[in-house]
Amino acid sequence: MHLIPIHPISREHISFLQNINPNSKRKKMNKAELILEVQKLLEKECSKAEAERAINAVLSAIKSGVKKDKVVQLIGFGTFKVANRAARQGVNPRTGEKIKIPKSKTVKFKAGAALKAAA
Repeated sequence: MHLIPIHPISREHISFLQNINPNSKRKKMNKAELILEVQKLLEKECSKAEAERAINAVLSAIKSGVKKDKVVQLIGFGTFKVANRAARQGVNPRTGEKIKIPKSKTVKFKAGAALKAAA
């Protein structure tokens, strides 16, 4: 298991989980908005380019951790875990024909208690 300790999550730092623009109908944040939020939280310590490099580094570390160890646990945030999907029957939506969907792997995320409490 790949453990990455992080600082405790405070209500102020969870603003990126909430809607950025309350007037917007869109309820999710994209990567560019996340970069701006990180830059804003770090204030004068960080440029936009540095915030982008930090986000890319974290995402890269999570990807390599999941690939290597199959589990990445961020205490106070959540756990990324490889899960296996069994082969199954499906239906081609265009033709209605039954098809075989092969087994595959996916990554699941389970939110930690602090993240759930902040949502």
